Amino acid sequence: MRQDHPALERRSVKRIALTESAVTPGELHREWQVLCEHYLPLTSPGSTWRHSRSSMIGAPEQGWKLHISATILTAVSVLKAVAPFFKERETHFKAVTSLDELARLNSGLYYGYSQVGKFITVYPGSETEAQFLAERLHDLTRGLHGPAAPFDDQFQRPSCISYRYGSFKSLRIDNADGTTTLALRDPEGNLVPDRRDAVKPDWVPDLFPDRFTVELGESPLKTTYRVFQALIQRGKGGVYKAIDFRNNPPRLCLIKEGRLHGETTWDGRDGRSRVESEERVLGHLRASGVEVPVVYDSFEVEKNYYLVTEFIEGVTLNAILSGRKRRFASPQILNYYARLAELLSRIHAAGWAWRDVKPTNLIVTKTGGLRPLDFEGACLIRKPDSDRWGTPGYIPPEWHDTPRQSSPEAQDLYALGAIGYLLITGVLPTISATTPIESLRKNIDPILLDVTRSLLDPEPRKRPSAATVATMLIQTSASCET
Repeated sequence: MRQDHPALERRSVKRIALTESAVTPGELHREWQVLCEHYLPLTSPGSTWRHSRSSMIGAPEQGWKLHISATILTAVSVLKAVAPFFKERETHFKAVTSLDELARLNSGLYYGYSQVGKFITVYPGSETEAQFLAERLHDLTRGLHGPAAPFDDQFQRPSCISYRYGSFKSLRIDNADGTTTLALRDPEGNLVPDRRDAVKPDWVPDLFPDRFTVELGESPLKTTYRVFQALIQRGKGGVYKAIDFRNNPPRLCLIKEGRLHGETTWDGRDGRSRVESEERVLGHLRASGVEVPVVYDSFEVEKNYYLVTEFIEGVTLNAILSGRKRRFASPQILNYYARLAELLSRIHAAGWAWRDVKPTNLIVTKTGGLRPLDFEGACLIRKPDSDRWGTPGYIPPEWHDTPRQSSPEAQDLYALGAIGYLLITGVLPTISATTPIESLRKNIDPILLDVTRSLLDPEPRKRPSAATVATMLIQTSASCET
C-alpha cells in the first residue's frame, strides 16, 4: 500500500514535525488511533500496551530490547516514522494504548520511574538484528525527540533510541512472601532478578562495545556540588539533597532538576522550562519580601536545567498532620491557618498566584515559621496560565467544569480553604459533596467556620482575599489569647 512506503512516510514525518505546534490535541488523538488500528491492532482490556502481533512464538526468551521515546506532541510523528519499517520487516513491537497513557508513562508516577521514555518497545530476534535496528531507527527518527529513558543506554546523543538487556517472556521468581520478581536466566540457567535500574547483567557484553561516548566535560554536579540523596525522581526531573562546596564552610542545599522533554504538556512546556520559570518566580518573590527559598546558583548539564536553592531545615506541614493521632486544638489551627493566609497574601500582593498551595509544599521551620516551596506552576495574576496546574484535593470546583474557570488567585484561595478544612477536621473537602465542618467537629470558633466556608464557596468571586482572611484569623487568635 502507498502509505506503507518508508520514503513517503519520512516526508510526512518532516511535514508534521514542522507544523506540530499548529496541530490540536484532538487531531493528534484521532490520528494516533488510526495509526494504532493499522499498525498495532492487538490489545486486551485493561492493558497499557498495543502489539503488532499476538505472540512471541519463535522469539528468544531474553535479549536486547530497544526503546523509542516520544512526547505526547511527537508520538504520532515517531510512530509514522517507524511503523511502516516494522511492518515491512514483520518486527514485533508494542506501544502505549493512547497519548494519555503516554503522558502517564512519561510522568514516572503511575508505572514507575524506570518506565519513563519507553513509548515503544522493540523485540529484536538476535543481537545482530538489535544492532541493525538501532542504527536504522535512529536514522528514521532523526530530528524528533522524547525524554531519555533513565536506566537505558542511549544509542547516541541526541537520539530517541535507547537499549537494555531484559526478558522477552514472563520469567518470574516466586518470593517467600507470595510476591513475584521479573527474572532472567544466567549462563547456568538459574533465574535471577531482571533489574530495571541496570542496562544489562554483568555477564552480557555491551550491545555497542565500540560506541563513541561524548565527552561532557566538567560538570558542577561533579566539581561543585555533591548529591547524596534523591528526594524525588519523576519524568520531569529530580529533587536532590546536596552539599555546596563553593561555600566556606560547605553548606546543605537543594538541587532541582528540569529535564529536557520531561513530561511535556500540550502547550510544549517540559521539565526544563518549568524549572527555568521557577527560578524567575523565586527571584521576583524574594525581591518582594516573600520568604521563598534563596537561589544559590543555576546551570545546565546535557541540556537539562539545574536550580540550586537553600535547604530549609524543618518538616512539611503534611508530615506534621500525618504524624498526629489527634486533631489540632483551636489555637494551633488558628496559628497555622493565619500564618498561611498571611504568606499567601504577600505572594498575591507581589502579583503572583502560587497554584500549588498544599501541606507538602509548606515547611514548618525549627523556629515555628512557615516557608513555601515549589513554584514551578506559579503565574502572574494579571496573566493567567491556561495550563490547569494543581493537586487533586486543592483544585477548586470550577476547574472541573469546562470551560468555566476562575482566576489563579481564586484557585489559591480555594486551596487555602481546603487546608483550613483539613486542619479542623483531619480530612480534605470533596468537590461533589463536602460534609459540613460542624458535622465532623464540635465547638469550633464561628470565625474559623465562616472563613473556611467562604474560601470553599463554589462561586469564586465570593471567596475573601488572603489578606482579609489573615486579618480575621490574627484578630481571632489574639482574642483567644486574652
